[in-house]
Amino acid sequence: MRFAGNRYYWQVSGLALAVVLGISSGWILARWHLSKPGRQEGKIIQSATKGNVKTGQIYGLNDKAFKDQAVGVLAKNNDANTEGTYKLLREGGPSQTVYLMSSALDLDNFVGRKIQIWGETFSSRKVAWLMDVGRVKVLK
Repeated sequence: MRFAGNRYYWQVSGLALAVVLGISSGWILARWHLSKPGRQEGKIIQSATKGNVKTGQIYGLNDKAFKDQAVGVLAKNNDANTEGTYKLLREGGPSQTVYLMSSALDLDNFVGRKIQIWGETFSSRKVAWLMDVGRVKVLK
């Protein structure tokens, strides 16, 4: 009977040790990865307020996850039958409009300006293109 108890003790101890080593190594690797030079994803490039928006400046987050981009003039979206609180009016007419929201920026600061945006596209049943904007460059 004593032999079976010893085996159980070693199995539980081995499992606990494996869990502790797994968590520790994951934490250490994550800290090492984020501390490397050039790792600035998710950091704010520059904040925007109505008074400091300037042509040529980039506002928002420096994040490589923002792979989708578009250029156009920003307008408020007042159409209750669509999605997004803003829309980007692009060349080619209404079929080229990008409907926007932003979890990183107050897009109200850019209304009426020609901008280039970077963000993440989401699926939508109401509009052809819905994007969460993370970064904005003011063109005009």
